[in-house]
Amino acid sequence: MKLLALDTSTEACSAAVYADGTTFCEFELTSRAHTHKILPMVESVLAAAGLRLADVDALAVGCGPGAFTGIRIGVGVAQGLAMAADKPVITLSTLAALAQQAYVQRGATQVLVALDARMGEVYWGQYALQDGLMQLQGVEQVCAPADAPLPETAGWFAIGHGWSAYPEALQARFGDKLSGVDAESLPAAEFMLPLALAGWQAGRAAAPEAAQPVYLRNKIALTTQERLAAKS
Repeated sequence: MKLLALDTSTEACSAAVYADGTTFCEFELTSRAHTHKILPMVESVLAAAGLRLADVDALAVGCGPGAFTGIRIGVGVAQGLAMAADKPVITLSTLAALAQQAYVQRGATQVLVALDARMGEVYWGQYALQDGLMQLQGVEQVCAPADAPLPETAGWFAIGHGWSAYPEALQARFGDKLSGVDAESLPAAEFMLPLALAGWQAGRAAAPEAAQPVYLRNKIALTTQERLAAKS
């Protein structure tokens, strides 16, 4: 089994290859250079694995939520590569990738993911481990930090820069529910690979044109009048 994953949904840019049990990955923080970085990264991880694009069984891409422009870049690049190589695409949540990272790196089995969505909101997801993979509990949503659902139990690990963007509304409010906080990590293609493999086995690989961004926020931009009204 061979998979190529890529993500440009946040300030990070990353690509990774899974080749019969071995992983090759690259990750870089680059807030405005995703379009210049992602294809060389893809070429690099494929070369490290000794593969050509035609050799992979499918591509996986972080489809959001995250930065609107970054999500569109990632999905567009994945679609273009997949169409050129006649390969299917597996779309994956960037919040799920962060939850999976918390499990792999920290051993967390219950994870609360919060990414800063700007405009006083966070992209929010609650995950629990099942058979080695993080499974969404409820729904992913965009909400004010003060409205993030408070779990009934303790022992939850917090990950994502939403926890540092809104420390009072999140860390202080969730304090006794948390086992730890990682407010620095960003979604990475490396941690999408286990989710992509499961998606492939579940038959979730689809035609490239079916890959769509997930924004969560229905309206991407506010008009000037709406911004002024929100401040009044």
